[in-house]
Amino acid sequence: MLRLETRARARALQLLYACEITGAGSVEAAGGLSRLTGPQPRVLDGAEALAAGVLAERDALDTLVRDAADNWRVERIGIVELNILRLGIHELRLGVTPPKVIIDESIRLGRWFGGPKTPGFVNGVLDRVARSLGRL
Repeated sequence: MLRLETRARARALQLLYACEITGAGSVEAAGGLSRLTGPQPRVLDGAEALAAGVLAERDALDTLVRDAADNWRVERIGIVELNILRLGIHELRLGVTPPKVIIDESIRLGRWFGGPKTPGFVNGVLDRVARSLGRL
């Protein structure tokens, strides 16, 4: 059984992906996510809060990704990988969840939704960002 927070992160990633694909500028504009959460509204609430936080500070998050991802332009990073990184960095900046948990959960999202090299890439970038923020 997956933890509530893990499911919320996965749904937030799906919502961010939907926003990216449709060009929606807000969580509400992407719509349709409530059907994916089933009978647990707390998953949807957590997902919407995470996704809204990422959308609100997308430029700052992308700057941190750009600084930490050597030899990678943000424009060349896949949508899924970039949104996993944005979610992870957003949570690192919030400072509520321990950094190792955030990195582990982000790697898990990479395994579920990304390609075979995604977990290693996500791990390297988030580790570097966490260290630059003084969280590790």
